[in-house]
Amino acid sequence: PYQFIKVNKPCGKVQVYTADISEIPKCNCKPSDDNPCGLDSECLNRMLMYECHPAVCPAKEKCQNQCFTKRQYPETKIIKTIGKGWGLVAKRDIKKGEFVNEYVGELIDEEECRARIKYAQENNICNFYMLTIDKDRIIDAGPKGNYSRFMNHSCQPNCETQKWTVNGDTRVGLFAVCDIPAGSELTFNYNLDCLGNEKTACRCGAPNCSGFLGDRPKNQSTNVPDKKIKRKKKRRSKSEGKKESEDDCFRCGDGGELVLCDRKSCTKAYHLSCLDRTKRLHGKWECPWHHCDVCGKPSVAFCQFCPNSFCKEHQEGAIFSSSLDGQMCCSEHDLDMDAAESMETENPVKEKLSSGSKKSRNSCP
Repeated sequence: PYQFIKVNKPCGKVQVYTADISEIPKCNCKPSDDNPCGLDSECLNRMLMYECHPAVCPAKEKCQNQCFTKRQYPETKIIKTIGKGWGLVAKRDIKKGEFVNEYVGELIDEEECRARIKYAQENNICNFYMLTIDKDRIIDAGPKGNYSRFMNHSCQPNCETQKWTVNGDTRVGLFAVCDIPAGSELTFNYNLDCLGNEKTACRCGAPNCSGFLGDRPKNQSTNVPDKKIKRKKKRRSKSEGKKESEDDCFRCGDGGELVLCDRKSCTKAYHLSCLDRTKRLHGKWECPWHHCDVCGKPSVAFCQFCPNSFCKEHQEGAIFSSSLDGQMCCSEHDLDMDAAESMETENPVKEKLSSGSKKSRNSCP
């Protein structure tokens, strides 16, 4: 059971911010414009994800950029889905870019968030409704919330979350990323961090489903193309007493700003985008290399060229010694290496690739 609320409810020391009227930005829309401050307008506030204030907006009562404050949601209904629990469906057609709902719940801080997660784990509670606003505040729609809490995850969602500034405070809205016909289930990508060492199976049914919540959808693969064979790079040491980490992303092979696996012996690093995430990871996080691609259980067989790995039950036929340099790899990279061997056979005058020209991956089961 949950309690229905219309606006966020702060808990403990968490605050809701309110801007002075003089600090609220003013757009340049006019009441005579077609759809002033509307979805297809050139409203500066809308472009910057600021909601107009009725006392400031030049369009006055004709302003169409006050959806959060006026709670202008398309009509929806809660349904019981097959295999996914409750869900939310649209009762009318929704246009791409249209405001669908605000994500509403209790506003809690990180300390309270950790306490609630610990309580849930100790009591075998599997459903979480937490969404981060900023470094100090998290929305928990579990005990209290609105209809948005019933929206399920999808690897191919028809909605997305956006952070808007409303009267000086940050609010989270759900917006349509495509035209949504009436009767369609409303979904968004949770971008979850896994809690514990076991991954949660995804049941969204999308063609590109990754199989597990938090994993990158299949059609967004960033594997290195055949022709981009990177040279092995030196590891860098963060500081004395800390473990070394690799200088480039284990998924795409490029450098840049990376996040590190928290497993003590693992040196793997990843771009946030290669993990299908947009914000930094919080708490202890283990990279995809340690969990079976098929079932999510701890892996025992590892590809040395990408995060693909398999448990004891699923390793047979999935991981084997490569035909080029003998390192363990999955079928995807073995095909790439067969192609490389074929090219060398056809062009004997070309210098053969040395084993050092392939990116070396160290195993850390």
